[in-house]
Amino acid sequence: MSKKSTKNISLQPPFNFNDRWEELLDNKDFVKVFLSDVLEDYVKKQRWYGGKSSKLKYIELAEYFKIQQNEEVYYGLILEINFDEAFYQHYFLPIAFVSDENFAKENRILPISIQNQKGFIIDAIHLEAFRKVVFERILNALPKDKTRVRYHKSELFKNCQYESSRFMGLEQSNTSIVYNEKFVLKFFRRIYADRNPDYEMSRFLSEKKDFKNTPAYLGSIQIKDSDNTNITIGLMQEMVDNDGDAWEYMLRELHKVFSNLEYKNIDISALPRTEDYGRLDIGDVPPRIIDWAGLNVFLKIQILAKRTAEMHIALGSEFEDTSFTPTHFNGDYTVWLKNRLLYQFQNRLNSIENNLHKLDGLALDLANEFLDRKNEIRKQFVNFDWTKLKGERIRVHGDYHLGQVLVKDDDFYILDFEGEPESTIRDRKVKQPPLKDVAGMFRSFHYAIYATIFNNIDLYKQEQTKLFEAAEILYQYFKGVFLGTYIIEIQNANINIGYHQERIFLLKYSLLEKAVYELGYELNSRPRWAVIPLKGISNIINN
Repeated sequence: MSKKSTKNISLQPPFNFNDRWEELLDNKDFVKVFLSDVLEDYVKKQRWYGGKSSKLKYIELAEYFKIQQNEEVYYGLILEINFDEAFYQHYFLPIAFVSDENFAKENRILPISIQNQKGFIIDAIHLEAFRKVVFERILNALPKDKTRVRYHKSELFKNCQYESSRFMGLEQSNTSIVYNEKFVLKFFRRIYADRNPDYEMSRFLSEKKDFKNTPAYLGSIQIKDSDNTNITIGLMQEMVDNDGDAWEYMLRELHKVFSNLEYKNIDISALPRTEDYGRLDIGDVPPRIIDWAGLNVFLKIQILAKRTAEMHIALGSEFEDTSFTPTHFNGDYTVWLKNRLLYQFQNRLNSIENNLHKLDGLALDLANEFLDRKNEIRKQFVNFDWTKLKGERIRVHGDYHLGQVLVKDDDFYILDFEGEPESTIRDRKVKQPPLKDVAGMFRSFHYAIYATIFNNIDLYKQEQTKLFEAAEILYQYFKGVFLGTYIIEIQNANINIGYHQERIFLLKYSLLEKAVYELGYELNSRPRWAVIPLKGISNIINN
């Protein structure tokens, strides 16, 4: 991405520019003023800004382009935010000029005058007229758009017109707009010099594989930057009518499960255990476990396992598009994987050492175990011998957890295919074993079980150690029932995820990777919850 130079220009407020709005971004004086501390202050307050833990050094304008329809013109900006720690990030910010004193009071970036008309530069997403323009540009997109700003629509997006638009709740890294209460346009705020994997995966699953359990792809906005690279700005999908996400659903179900310990006077020590990584049908779950947890939660896990398998079957059954064709393990993948995980492991090791004073009880014991056995954990990451693996790698979700799944009646819908936030855009597109997603969901089960305990600790009569014991028993049954359905579906579709011992190895490896990944966030943000990934790590290194 090229940068717009703004050096050696000095202006003082009040700012008045004689250029027409349509040529304002060509004015170096305006760009200099816009990229001032005022913009820095605005950006740092936004939920989508991901650099809050680093010190912002300065902002440059990497790219700008017009988003327009007839005479109605807005600007799309790609801002390069540079940090004192010697790295940078790119963000998408569309801007508009408004002159109404009563408008967008909380979203103003810069007060200026354009040809003596006073007003404000604002984030254009807060302007309904801008949202309407974007909707109509996608709806009326040409089949082969060769312009710099490229709008695309699917065959499903037709026979409609703009009626309304609103923000979809609070989001962190993106901004989503609901149109006509039927469609959702996700504006990607953090920008990468490549097509976003959420766009690629959503379009592939929807258009090429007709996968029904993800929001249908309807359209997108891409730009060509100065290096001729495609950059995804927006993704339009159908709005799935839903009852909330699977995380909140699971928390409600699990509260009933843990409440039953007292209500049914259940002796936790007498509850039957099950084989780790075994495969269970509902009929294999002991009656005492069903009596405690209820049948419904296991039936829902079976459905979720089936939908997960169907997603992987769709992603693993492509033989034309090389970016989606399955591939085997090889030496290049192994080198990439080990380098990535060893770097991450060292980062988490440093975090534990720096945050040990914040931990107590079981979390402190497990953290000390982590430190005492760090060489053993490191060795497990190095112990990846691709020559022994016969399964295949495919494009995967990459950040699969209960929060990425919507619940509707008795079914589940999978969304948000952007991948792990810490990973580079290219790393997110690396083909992985599908069991990596399964491990991600297992870690989410583990989190939901422990979060239920933490959130309701004053309501449960049992000691915390007994609740943790019950948590681990329940977690094993959740995994077993999920695998029982998932593996049957995968094998029936001839998707190669390896032989039995290979599957166990990949699950353990991926679970360890995910738990170590989670550890960094918890140590920095919620030390009390660090016990959850630490317990996950302990389970793997001790079994």
